[in-house]
Amino acid sequence: MKYKRILLKLSGESLMGDKAFGIDNNRLKSYAQQIKEIHDAGVEVAIVIGGGNIFRGVQAEEGGMDRTHGDYMGMLATMINSMALQAALESAGMHSRLQSAIEMKAIAEPFIRRKAVRHLEKGRVVVFGAGTGNPYFTTDSAASLRAIEINADVILKGTRVDGIYSADPEKDPNATKYDMISFDDVYAKGLNIMDMTAFTLCKENNLPIIVFDMDTPGNLLKVVKGEQVGTIVRN
Repeated sequence: MKYKRILLKLSGESLMGDKAFGIDNNRLKSYAQQIKEIHDAGVEVAIVIGGGNIFRGVQAEEGGMDRTHGDYMGMLATMINSMALQAALESAGMHSRLQSAIEMKAIAEPFIRRKAVRHLEKGRVVVFGAGTGNPYFTTDSAASLRAIEINADVILKGTRVDGIYSADPEKDPNATKYDMISFDDVYAKGLNIMDMTAFTLCKENNLPIIVFDMDTPGNLLKVVKGEQVGTIVRN
């Protein structure tokens, strides 16, 4: 395997599958099965998942709610998804731990970096919930931060698009796909991959990002083997 320890970033919206809202159990099972493939191959897996299928802090602000209040609601939405994912991982036969940036003793451990690393070393899948625990930071920022903290080799950003394009491939038929691109080129071209805070964290800490299509079974295994799937962003 090319990558020994990875941080998988999933969007909350991806859990909806074909639904308009909430969680599609079939999509959840598919993700758990893909994660099991790489876990069984000896890869240490940490996961951060968004909450956009349930609630977004930005929605709250649009409705006149205080942004801070809305962001905390969004963090709770990520915990619902994290618990659902943890249940799917356990059903697929993996041992897992859920760590929360906001203390929730009944359902999750608090985030402790050394403990998270120990879980990974023991072959447990670690799910990080509640973002960074702070408002005004996205789950992309949480993914970048946690990946750096646990010394992950790479961030794998699972999306419904098979990589990074010069324009939105769903809108522009002439959009071209990049197999590899530098952080500086992403800045220069104004490509939207992650929010700028998350992206800058990765650039400054020399942490590569691979954007790939997670909805195609088998892709995750190909990525950790080092096959050319998706787009890699590096210094």
